Amino acid sequence: MLKLMSVPVSNLGPNLTVSKLCLGTMTFGEQNTFPQSLRLLDQAFHAGINFFDSAEMYPVPQRAETQGRCEEYLGRWIRQRKIPRDRLVIATKVAGPSGQMTWIRGGPTCLDASNIMEAIDNSLLRMQMDYIDLYQIHWPDRYVPMFGETDYDPVRQYPSISIDEQLEALSRAVEAGKIRYIGLSNETPYGVMKFIQAAEKFASYPKIVSLQNSYSLLCRTFDSAMAECCHQESISLLAYSPLAMGLLSGKYFSPSGGPEDARFNLFKGKYSEGESRYNLSNKVMQAAAKEYLNLAKTYGLHPVSLAIAFVLRNPLVASAVFGATKSWQLQEVLNACKINLTSEVIEEIDKIHSRFPNPCP
Repeated sequence: MLKLMSVPVSNLGPNLTVSKLCLGTMTFGEQNTFPQSLRLLDQAFHAGINFFDSAEMYPVPQRAETQGRCEEYLGRWIRQRKIPRDRLVIATKVAGPSGQMTWIRGGPTCLDASNIMEAIDNSLLRMQMDYIDLYQIHWPDRYVPMFGETDYDPVRQYPSISIDEQLEALSRAVEAGKIRYIGLSNETPYGVMKFIQAAEKFASYPKIVSLQNSYSLLCRTFDSAMAECCHQESISLLAYSPLAMGLLSGKYFSPSGGPEDARFNLFKGKYSEGESRYNLSNKVMQAAAKEYLNLAKTYGLHPVSLAIAFVLRNPLVASAVFGATKSWQLQEVLNACKINLTSEVIEEIDKIHSRFPNPCP
């Protein structure tokens, strides 16, 4: 059985370390039944993964009938297996303003104090836990270009809840023992710095310790301004979609277009967030992905190993947040932790990136 090295996360505290891989649970309750989810969780845990990520809105594609199942399954697994709570790092997220998920606090409409506290209490109830290790704002309570958008449009700004109010609510949750640490997700350098500035005004406010943003061979936007921000402020990156929603595995480029139960085939036309960012008809994206697949073949690497090893070599990455619906997919990611990319491979990766920069932002 492969044993992973745990990686300490900066400023999370002396008693909190996370594995280099974090199993994301957003397929649990939709693509994966409860027994299937149990087997994946067992496999991950026995391989050395102690870090598990969820969100109140999961699974995806999001719908009222399944909302919350990921958290529920995660909590049931811990209780059924009688795993000591201090052996796990459990992360989850509060959904930002949407207006589309009316079954979650009416939209959700905003991230005011009452919404944040209600979301935390509901997550704890679903997971049957006393506390959450890392609680994250899933996306900002303000307009930002995200999920495939790149250009900021000031006209689209809307009234939003102040960062002070959001941070004050999270501070109360920390003081109450409901959460231990806080993080952001799908954020910008501006947002990260505003949270840091707000925390510096009041000694009782918790500091942001992590940022969960997309990072992969096809999306290296983090490496510009955000990398400096996180480095200077000792914030760790939790890199989600290290396989670019499966594109970097190569499965969608087979003559058949990939397995019928692959996410983009199974939910075609029903998963706008994923399809807008990882657009299978995007010729630039296709060309870039195929270049990386050919590079892996040239150097005798599994394409999953190339993609995961690239993400993990970044010194600012504390953990790569990945998903798997099948045992063999999980094992492919575990195997990637054995790989150290040579300088020659990295040079070739950078050449491809210079030709096809960030086709999946």
